[in-house]
Amino acid sequence: MQTFLVILLIGAMLATVAALVRGIVTFLKTTEADLKGEGPSEPGMRSNKMMQARILFQALAILIVVLILFAAGRT
Repeated sequence: MQTFLVILLIGAMLATVAALVRGIVTFLKTTEADLKGEGPSEPGMRSNKMMQARILFQALAILIVVLILFAAGRT
C-alpha cells in the first residue's frame, strides 16, 4: 500500500513541476501588447490555468503525504 502511495506522490510531484514550468513559460511568452490590451489576454489565461493546476497538484501531493504518514503510524 505504501509503495503505491509513494508512486502516486512522485507522480503528483512531477505533475506539479510540469504545471509550474508550463505556467512560467507561458507567462514569459506574454508580450507587452498582451499586457496593454483590454481584458485578459489568451496567454495570460493559459498561464493562470497552469498555475491553478499547479495548486491542485500540490494539494494532491500534500494529501498523499498525509496518507503515507497515517499509514506509517498505524503499523
